[in-house]
Formats: sequence, C-alpha cells, structure tokens
Amino acid sequence: MIARFAIPFFLLMAIVVIPAVLALLFRYVLPRKLWRRTTIACTIILWVLTGYGFLFGFQQLEVHHIEFASADLPAAFDGYRIVQFSDAHVATMTGSRQWMVQRAIDSINAQHADAIFFTGDMQNIWPDELTSQISYFQQLKAEDGVFAILGNHDYATYQNCDEAEKAKNCEKTIKAFRHMGFDLLLNEHRIIRRDSDSIVVAGMENWGIVKRMPRKGDVKQTLLGLGQPFIIMLQHDPTCWREKILPECKAQLTLSGHTHGGQISLLGWSPVSMSYKEWGGMTYEGSRAIYVSTGLGALIPFRLGLPGEIVVITLKKK
Repeated sequence: MIARFAIPFFLLMAIVVIPAVLALLFRYVLPRKLWRRTTIACTIILWVLTGYGFLFGFQQLEVHHIEFASADLPAAFDGYRIVQFSDAHVATMTGSRQWMVQRAIDSINAQHADAIFFTGDMQNIWPDELTSQISYFQQLKAEDGVFAILGNHDYATYQNCDEAEKAKNCEKTIKAFRHMGFDLLLNEHRIIRRDSDSIVVAGMENWGIVKRMPRKGDVKQTLLGLGQPFIIMLQHDPTCWREKILPECKAQLTLSGHTHGGQISLLGWSPVSMSYKEWGGMTYEGSRAIYVSTGLGALIPFRLGLPGEIVVITLKKK
C-alpha cells in the first residue's frame, strides 16, 4: 500500500505532519514569543529542502571509483573492472526525466568495464513499466557481459491482484530483464575465465530480514557445484550478508542495494542508518566485504545530499 502511495505520503509528511510535530515540540520547550518564529523558520527551511530534493537533488548523478583487494583473487583478474548500479526504478525516470536513463547508460558504458552488475529493483510496481526502457538498457556493453538479479520491487510484492496474476507478472518482469540483454541470475552462478584462472559471479534471489519482503534467496543453491573459487555475490538486500552469506559461504565480495542510502545525507548521516547496519558504501568483515550501492533512482523522485550512484570497482590482487 505504501509503495503505491509513496509520493503523496512523503509530501504529506514533509509539508504537513513534520511541521505540525515541530510546532507542538517547540511550543512546550521554547518561550512563547520564540516558538512561533522558530516553527515558521523551520517549516520554510523544510519546504525549501523538499522542493530542492524534488527539482534538483534527484537529477544529480555521481560515479564513484573504489578498489577491493583480496589475496584470493586469481592473478589474471588483478585490475579487473566492475561497474555496479542498483535500484533504477525506471518508472520514476520516464517522460520528462527519460534523459536520466540515457545519461546513466552513457556513464556506465564510458567506464569500459569488464563486467556490469545490476543489483535489483528495475521496476516500481508493474512489469509494463519496463517495456519502453528495454531499448535503452540494450545499449549496455561489457566484455564479459551484463549480469542482474531481482530486487523486492521486481517481484509482485506491491501488486494488488490475485496470486495467478502475480505469477504471470513475475514472468513478464523476467522476460523484460532478458530482453534488455541482462544475464539474469536466479539463485545461480556464472564462471568468468581469464586464461587458466576464473572467478564466479553468483546471483541470489532476494532475501532480507523483513519477512514481508520476498525471501527466495538460497545460498547453497546459488553456489551449487562450486569448490572454493573467488566469488562475487549479488544480493539485493544487504541484511542477507550477515544473516546468510557470511555464515553459509565464502564469497569474498558481496554487492547489494535496496536502501537508497535513505535518499538523504546530512553531514554523512542518513536516517536509514537506524534500520540498516550496512546502508551505503564498503564494509569489511575480516578479509570479506560488502558494497551497498545507494542507488541510481528511487520510487520517490527525491534526493538530498545523496546523488544517484554508479560505482566502478577495481579488483586488486593482495
């Protein structure tokens, strides 16, 4: 329900509810002559920031370059370049914002990556949102391919229809991903070879600690038949990293999204940090790590202090 009414809910909170709460708070903690002026000032600031986030903040895009070093990386893959992008939510970038999709495609291709990884949430709610976007994503090029997994929005989680219709819609989404040219991984893996060396790209279906989200991810099925190679695990929800991936396998690097970084960053702090331990950037646990992308787009066309992100990860032999 919230997903379908996300924008009006957000605007109601920013324009009405939060100012009203602030007014009540200031009334009880500030002198009578001061609380009205403080409330008016804070309300104006909040409205200005909300307008900026909608009109300008959402249109910003940054390309981040990082390195991941591992002693397990085969020598032939030293310097291997990956581009990760996540949470496109393309229905929010249609119409007058369609240029944002093309800009993202051009920016990704400009990195000349060896492989491109999309870590889920291409649609907002319905698979028909993807039809007009197929030709754009078909432009993505990488020597070893373009790989993808599904996010929670790419299932039928937020669709108001019966189970049979939801199943059909999931199939439509999967077909759209494949028409885009993605190698869609559904609890499966692929092997990328360089001479006699190889690494594994493993794609889990969505799994998170919130039970109302799709929980179809299966670590063992995803890595079935593998020994102890260097593994890049794709998993949309970062909560899966500590709950499933770290204890159940040896994947050296996990790539996730889902959080959008809260779409707000104030001096490096985001409200989403209260819900997710890993919500943006690189986190290490010993020699293993997870990178959580703060996302390319969003369901709500708003960002403040946290632009859309494309990340270029260069693998290094330690």
